[in-house]
Amino acid sequence: MYDNTIQSTNKNAVVAQGLGKRYGELWALRDVDLEVRTGSILGLLGHNGAGKTSAIRILTTLALPSEGRATVAGFDVVNQSAQVRAQIGVAAQAATVDGLLTARANLEMIGWLYHLPRDMARRRADELLERVALTVAADRLVRTFSGGMRRRLDLAASLVATPPVLFLDEPTTGLDPQSRNDLWELLRELVRDGATLVLTTQYLEEADRLADNIVLLDHGRVAATGSPAELKARIGGERIAVTVAGPEALESAAIALGPFADGKPSLDRESLQIVTAVRPGTRLMEVVRALDAAGVDAVDAARRDATLDDVFLTLTNGSPALEVAA
Repeated sequence: MYDNTIQSTNKNAVVAQGLGKRYGELWALRDVDLEVRTGSILGLLGHNGAGKTSAIRILTTLALPSEGRATVAGFDVVNQSAQVRAQIGVAAQAATVDGLLTARANLEMIGWLYHLPRDMARRRADELLERVALTVAADRLVRTFSGGMRRRLDLAASLVATPPVLFLDEPTTGLDPQSRNDLWELLRELVRDGATLVLTTQYLEEADRLADNIVLLDHGRVAATGSPAELKARIGGERIAVTVAGPEALESAAIALGPFADGKPSLDRESLQIVTAVRPGTRLMEVVRALDAAGVDAVDAARRDATLDDVFLTLTNGSPALEVAA
């Protein structure tokens, strides 16, 4: 029998314990624990297939957990799903607004679905269009919108009922850098107003700049939790990043870096870059000389602090690298 014993509090807007989701013999999610503080942003990180979307679907009542339990805004996602849905807003990966309606009509229609009186739905639509900087385009058909405009309208649609908890599933995927920055600022504004956000993303810069805390998923399980600063401090140390002229030089570069490396280096064949933690006291000039002596055609070599990209590669045992936002 389902044992509903956990409770969200004013301190935590989302709580999950031992959450799991199985499809046949495949576990998409297993033993996931979450606590999302009210008025904060949680970043769910992981490569494609790591379990991020499965977690969001359970927490938003779109899927039943195979094991474990969770509450959102104090309500159980299984036994009190209707109450949960009344407390949340959701912006999925794919735009859900109707391209054959205007931006204003989309938001007014959603207001009607929430049983808002027509004049109130109209006022709320106007407020949100201004908030997401779409007032000028309010009466254009959504099918004429750019990707960034659609994403902002999608976010506005999730805010019509003023939900205290928002779930955003990769909201900036495919956006240009300026549109992404604009959306980041809007999300910060929502949190300043008291909202709680659960954000899945493949962009490491997005998580680093927005999230108060991060849960890193790897093959459906939690690989690490903590603030961005805590996770970067956990793997510690400076890095040497070397970019080579061609893929054939990556292995030679890894061998040349061996005497200076503090751990196994990571190779990115798309960017032709190799990154490794370095032993204390290592001088960049020594590394450059070693690369030259090995005949490695290095385009660039630099030392830097650890990033969330390094955290991901270190804690997920070399799973495919996440994208770095421009």
